[in-house]
Amino acid sequence: MVEWLKPNLVKMKGVKHYKRDGTEHKGGTHKMPNGDLHSGKTHGKTSQKLFHFKDLSKKAKLKAKSK
Repeated sequence: MVEWLKPNLVKMKGVKHYKRDGTEHKGGTHKMPNGDLHSGKTHGKTSQKLFHFKDLSKKAKLKAKSK
């Protein structure tokens, strides 16, 4: 791993990730070449893009808060 990326990984540990609709994702993840985070340990047909809470729509934030 590139050394300058390691501090960023430590900072992000414990940050929740959500599907577009506000459902929290608790499974494995992988990073795409463009930097997007997707569900699943490796990329497949069912992989979905994941988001941080601040990047969700207003409707999705309400769903995420209700859980």
